[in-house]
Amino acid sequence: MAQIDLTDSIPNNVGLADQAGLSRTMAQFQADYMDWWRECGPQGFDAADVYLRMPTGVDSRGWATYAYSQLADFRWGLYQAELDEERRAVFGRLAGEPVLREVPGEFRDAMLKLLVTQADTEPASVEQITYLGRMAPSNYDLRNLFQINCEEGRHLWAIVHLLVAHFGKAGTQEVEGLLTRRSGSADNPRILNAFNSPIEEFLSFLFWSTLADRDGKFQLLSMSESAFDPLARTTRFMLFEEAHHMFVGDDGLRRVIQRTAELMQAHDTDDVAPHGGINLATLQRYMNYWAPQTIDLFGNELSSWSEDLFDAGLKGRPYEAEHHDEHVRLDDTLPVDVVADGALVRRDVPQRKAINEASRAIYLREIGTVVHRWNRMLGKMGIDFRFYVPDKRFNRRIGVYKDFHFSPMGEPVGAAAFQEGLADWLPSEAEQDHVKSLMQPVYEPGKIAGWIAPPTRGIDGKPVAYEYVRL
Repeated sequence: MAQIDLTDSIPNNVGLADQAGLSRTMAQFQADYMDWWRECGPQGFDAADVYLRMPTGVDSRGWATYAYSQLADFRWGLYQAELDEERRAVFGRLAGEPVLREVPGEFRDAMLKLLVTQADTEPASVEQITYLGRMAPSNYDLRNLFQINCEEGRHLWAIVHLLVAHFGKAGTQEVEGLLTRRSGSADNPRILNAFNSPIEEFLSFLFWSTLADRDGKFQLLSMSESAFDPLARTTRFMLFEEAHHMFVGDDGLRRVIQRTAELMQAHDTDDVAPHGGINLATLQRYMNYWAPQTIDLFGNELSSWSEDLFDAGLKGRPYEAEHHDEHVRLDDTLPVDVVADGALVRRDVPQRKAINEASRAIYLREIGTVVHRWNRMLGKMGIDFRFYVPDKRFNRRIGVYKDFHFSPMGEPVGAAAFQEGLADWLPSEAEQDHVKSLMQPVYEPGKIAGWIAPPTRGIDGKPVAYEYVRL
């Protein structure tokens, strides 16, 4: 297992000690980052000791250990998966050729845009949940929140390293914006709209972790086989960390749904709000609110930018080597809706022109698998309610559907009917107020809020009632 140099002021396995200029730049970033963390990281828990997972190596079989740490002392640093000297490019014009150590000159601007956009999502994810520790439903959930906070911050470090090390002055200039933009700011917002949406309750955090962190997984997967080897190695390590983020959302929502079903059985009613629960219909409306924003994150259905990056071997499809047979021309077609004479028309286009849509389709299938698990649990409990993933055309703000109106089930509706339908499809003010009223913190180990079921197991082999956060 390749070890991380823990003696450097910035833990790393990228040879930082041998690169004086890069070391100085990253040291300045470290100072600026800590200023940002004090302002935008979790508020009110500086003195807490948190049982955190921290990197110690770069092998997926044993890359991290657990230890108590204050949040500001988390092991941020620069980590890449192990170097494979024999690695060859998987897709695009470079397929079969040795991978690249630097970005080709004609693609530097495109890759700079890609990396800055990816990097911008990481601090935004921390800013969206700065205050959520004040409403964590258990000590266990508080710890998971903090783990995600710290790892999203470290993902910023990962991309900053690529920007500084491989893009010179242009990359270094972009780093400043990563720490000065703010999620939801009217004057200097984050780049992607979804990362400017406030997350005001722990319930929304669970939806966000399920949906947006899974988008993050798919974006990282699409770069993990890049012919630009430093990017591939960086994102492969990031994927180690991302898996837990999705688990927090997926299992957290399972626990919410389980608790609601238990209250329905105990009180023989579909309306568990008077009993301190969250109705299943309310949970579906929260899904309807958050899903379109994360579906938007895949971008336009047809994208010459994504086509060019694929052709250059720099950003592919998720699971490129594992799930696809043809990796160069991509002449096989994909049915895609396009706008013609003011109407939507379905056309078959070469998949190379619809990389974003191909990725979105895989993402939606995986979300459907998560929802299926929730529905299977409800079925076993004798509850006939079934969740669904809202149609990809519903309430879109980016892409071909943004000027058209569809119901969550994908039925076309008029503009007036759409506005009227939103009252039924999205959480009402009363539902939001009820959810917020339930968001009371429970910090005592072994105790849990009444709106969510206990987890089935603890962290790192520890019991559920373990004191994961010492306040």
